[in-house]
Amino acid sequence: MIERYTLPEMGSIWSEQAKYQSWLDVEIAATAAQAQLGRVPEQALATIRAKASFEVERILEIEAEVRHDVIAFLTNVNEHVGEAGRYIHVGMTSSDVLDTGLALQLKASVQLLRQELDALAHALLTLARAHKATVMIGRSHAIHGEPISFGFKLAGWLAEVQRNQERLERLAQVVSVGQISGAM
Repeated sequence: MIERYTLPEMGSIWSEQAKYQSWLDVEIAATAAQAQLGRVPEQALATIRAKASFEVERILEIEAEVRHDVIAFLTNVNEHVGEAGRYIHVGMTSSDVLDTGLALQLKASVQLLRQELDALAHALLTLARAHKATVMIGRSHAIHGEPISFGFKLAGWLAEVQRNQERLERLAQVVSVGQISGAM
């Protein structure tokens, strides 16, 4: 992302730190599910939850050597977790982590876009009401047309924003899905 054109909140969602945090969230959730099935000791899960962390710079350092982003990530996490780390990533593929982590980032992005669109819709509604009697030149075929109110013009923009809010809600349902399926 080009920083000067990026909302700080959106930039934070798509930072390297946030990407690896989403991966860690996926790994911990999958390990917790394995613990519920009796495949991971509760003490190991407690250790993982308490100690699991990472450093972006260390991951990049490991990745330069192993040439695999997920292996580098897991290696760094295991440096923090110790022996309990052997229960992390069991039955998972790199795609399980990457795709589900990406879904978490997309979900966070959608939430931010919802907030921004809600604020825009509210501002347009407020202005449309305030200018319902403010006369302006209408346009038809790129030339002046009959007079309309500025509030009417704003209401048209509001309608488009509301359609985009509906599109975003449909998108949220599609992108907010993860998968832990393993190799086979």
